[in-house]
Amino acid sequence: MKNVFVGNLPRNMQENELSQALTEMFGRYGTVERVNIITDRDTGKPRGFAFVEMADDDGAAQSIAGLNNQEFDGRPLSVSEAKPKGERGGGGERSGRGHGGPSSRSRGPRW
Repeated sequence: MKNVFVGNLPRNMQENELSQALTEMFGRYGTVERVNIITDRDTGKPRGFAFVEMADDDGAAQSIAGLNNQEFDGRPLSVSEAKPKGERGGGGERSGRGHGGPSSRSRGPRW
């Protein structure tokens, strides 16, 4: 469980400020290997969540217990075990076609 999800981060802070603050906060619970601030690909600004990689499972578990719902810049943090991409759920299966339109197969005239 070394990877920890951190949500509800302030969007008005710079990426380096967030990274430093998260490193300090999580460092109280163990060794922080890496902080990954997720940014908007168009604007480059933080999207409000990050992933913190802890050196061991114990540090990750302690940081989740200690930091979940703690206030950071006036907002309660959402801290939990990071889920691998396949386990997150989401929007369901997507197809290349829109809904309700004609099939991509040619049926010929219907008369």
